[in-house]
Amino acid sequence: MFQLRKTIVSEELIEKDFVCNLNACKGQCCIDGDAGAPLTDKETEILVDIYADVKPFLSDEGIAVIEDQGAFIKGEDGEWETPLVEGSACAYVIYSEDKTAKCGLEEAYNQGITKWKKPVSCHLYPVRVKEYTELTAVNYHKWEICDPACSLGAELKVPVYKFVKEALVRKFGEEWYSELEEVAEKHSK
Repeated sequence: MFQLRKTIVSEELIEKDFVCNLNACKGQCCIDGDAGAPLTDKETEILVDIYADVKPFLSDEGIAVIEDQGAFIKGEDGEWETPLVEGSACAYVIYSEDKTAKCGLEEAYNQGITKWKKPVSCHLYPVRVKEYTELTAVNYHKWEICDPACSLGAELKVPVYKFVKEALVRKFGEEWYSELEEVAEKHSK
């Protein structure tokens, strides 16, 4: 672990390799698990504000869950998260023709309908962020369903922090990311 400003960062972000391999995993991270995607307070407001614009991109099952439970819910840990369809898939999941899980929020963004891509927790994955009173923990999350992503990352020689650069900049800013790059460069020597 090392400290960058008010964050404590796992060295695994530098040491581990990762590149999503949707052909292999089919987006399992969006449909497996026991909780929805973590959300910030601001993101809950955004979900409510953009729901009408995003709704045409969502599945009937996702729409039914959102209209029954709301655009977001309070999880068992007391934190905000996306609701789930039948306790499994995120309510915002859509499927491509080859049955790959994708994000309806991101699809609306990609088509220029909204200006918000998706929750930062999803954008950051496989990086997980936990806010504490004084510091923020920035960790790599290992999950077996992402083994093909680890293999592809190793083959392409792409460390986790480079794979999620856009999301890390979105969360912590350009200067923070530049400092992370400096640490990574020193660490690799």
